[in-house]
Amino acid sequence: MLFLCYPKCTTCQKAKAFLEEAGVKYDLRDIKLENPTEAELREWHAKSGLPLKRFFNTSGLQYKALELSKRLPSMTEDEQFALLSTDGMLVKRPILVGDGFVLTGFRQPEWEAALGRK
Repeated sequence: MLFLCYPKCTTCQKAKAFLEEAGVKYDLRDIKLENPTEAELREWHAKSGLPLKRFFNTSGLQYKALELSKRLPSMTEDEQFALLSTDGMLVKRPILVGDGFVLTGFRQPEWEAALGRK
């Protein structure tokens, strides 16, 4: 299982604590130091079943500085994937990639269901 996070993010810290308390083994990747590649993002998007917009960190400073709320609707998917792959801080975090699922953001009930907990 792959866990992508930004260590300073409190939501990521909560997700990490949840994984550790649940005894889930994972490989940790700092999303800022090693941002996801375009190929990874495409694969995860397909696996997740989520709209591509859910992969953007809409509350992030970069998202706001680039005025992406205005720009995204007119961008192609290819342009969006290319943009996401340029900066890990544009990507919604944390991301948990497991066998058969990809979760973006931390919503504990979703994570529990995906991991077969509770």
